[in-house]
Amino acid sequence: MNRHNESGRPPTLASLRARYRDGSLTPTQLVETIAARTAADDSHHVWIRPLTRDEMMRHAHALEGRDPQTLPLYGVPFAIKDNIDLAGIPTTAGCPAYAYVPQHHAPVVGRLIAAGAIPVGKTNLDQFATGLSGQRSPYGACRNALDARYASGGSSSGSAVSVALGIAAFSLGTDTAGSGRVPAAFQGLVGLKPTRGVLSTLGVVPACRSLDCVSIFAHSADDAQRVFDVARGVAGDDPYGRAWTPPASSALSSVRAGSLYGVRLGVPCAAQLEFYGDESYQRAFDVALARAEAAGARLVEIDFEPFLAAARLLYEGPWVAERLAAIREFFEAQPQALHPVIREIVGGAARWSAADLFAAFDRLAALRLVADRVWQDIDAIFMPTSPTTATVDELEADPIRVNSRFGYYTNFVNLLDLSALAVPAGLCDVGPHAGLPFGITLVGRAHQDALLLDLARTWLGEPPRETAGSSAGASDAAARVRVAVVGAHLTGQPLNGQLTQRGARLAATTATAPTYRLYALPAAAGSLPKPGLVRTASGGAAIEVEVWDMPLACFGEFVAEVPAPLGIGTLALADGTQVQGFLCESVALDGAADITGFGGWRAYLASGRAS
Repeated sequence: MNRHNESGRPPTLASLRARYRDGSLTPTQLVETIAARTAADDSHHVWIRPLTRDEMMRHAHALEGRDPQTLPLYGVPFAIKDNIDLAGIPTTAGCPAYAYVPQHHAPVVGRLIAAGAIPVGKTNLDQFATGLSGQRSPYGACRNALDARYASGGSSSGSAVSVALGIAAFSLGTDTAGSGRVPAAFQGLVGLKPTRGVLSTLGVVPACRSLDCVSIFAHSADDAQRVFDVARGVAGDDPYGRAWTPPASSALSSVRAGSLYGVRLGVPCAAQLEFYGDESYQRAFDVALARAEAAGARLVEIDFEPFLAAARLLYEGPWVAERLAAIREFFEAQPQALHPVIREIVGGAARWSAADLFAAFDRLAALRLVADRVWQDIDAIFMPTSPTTATVDELEADPIRVNSRFGYYTNFVNLLDLSALAVPAGLCDVGPHAGLPFGITLVGRAHQDALLLDLARTWLGEPPRETAGSSAGASDAAARVRVAVVGAHLTGQPLNGQLTQRGARLAATTATAPTYRLYALPAAAGSLPKPGLVRTASGGAAIEVEVWDMPLACFGEFVAEVPAPLGIGTLALADGTQVQGFLCESVALDGAADITGFGGWRAYLASGRAS
């Protein structure tokens, strides 16, 4: 897959869906193309571990025979920052000595794969997600996709570059201080930093566990929305997870209709804007302001000092100690394994005391109170994503000071529990960086992610949400997912409410293809008895299932509630169609009773043999 398709446009979810639908592309063909690209010279240092052709092909083969309309991310290639777990593939966090091989996907990765997405590799990053440059990696300094002399931005460097090069249609990064926004700006991408906790950070190597977010890079606001809809959801044992609770309605009806007219955009007052002498970026922001005003937005000057003061706490205060806490045992055992710059930053955390931390908590609470007042007068903040950029050589000459500049407009967002969306805003047209992309960031309150995406659609000239994707032939089926259930989720069974409470509808009572065996899994004391459905090469039978039609927006949340050893995978039905459905890992069958002969869970329960 080239960076742009035949029409000259970057690959998007809609364009891939259209090609799958008309038969001009198949998932296996896509994998062959991507495998050829990732096997070639990685001059941009995108990858820590690209998946092999065979590893990707297993995901493509799982989609064979499926209708592309039945899975929201059917055949969509995506990249994963290498501090996020992909089962069976090493997670390094940019540190070879730290590497481990996870047995399970991070929940956010599992939801995407269950929705049909194909992982293509683990991407380079600033080690332990500490940095905004993309240069602090023993796997090589990641290079900007548009001009290799320049920084990629970080710490989610390879994730952004993989999308900008067109290898992945979207990617996952993480964002604690701006790591999901700065690389987006430097590559001309959309970078969604969602509300903290709504994308589970289980299976993510922590930087600052209380602040970390999983972020999304995409070519369009609509793509970011579609991925967000699938990826979000609370994993049951995630201590920092929370359900996404958007406002019931928005007064900004003009935005939903595709207009910025009357939208109140808060802009830092002139004295608080900072560009570090970068004429290119200052001019580009002036152009962006004029464009917003010409589109009917109201520019409201705000006092940015409370936000800047909160930002300073992140690296000039005791939150650095949280980075040490995340890897303390490893740091104390193998300090020399860390990149020198990371070792200096993390090692400096020891100077902070518990008293310092509580004083900083008090200071942050006071700043949040002051910062919250701006929302009475504005709908979103409108500001540069970064005040400047830099070449790789400039960063190598002064790695800490130059890197810190990139966080001027980003470091406060997670501390103040805000949502943010980095959006392209054209190219610099003057000065030393002329021709490079410039980006703005829209900041909203917690759970206002959808509002920011609507604003971005309007800014980028995409169709409003009600009609987004309609030109590509998207249908209502694309917004729903069919899920086959075999046990405790059946009608009348104890967990059926997990379906009905999410607006799922019973579509059919049917059976699987005759290629499965059903087992009664050993139940822990006090837990529900559950079956395990396993596909077999021989000796299988048709097993009764119910197929439920579920809203796509609820699918990721539902999958997150499925405990191991159960999972959601592709299940073949008796009529030859395929749906998502409950499957069981074969390793869980020790001590399980084979109940295939009953033909289904209901018949087994009716027999009275269930304990």
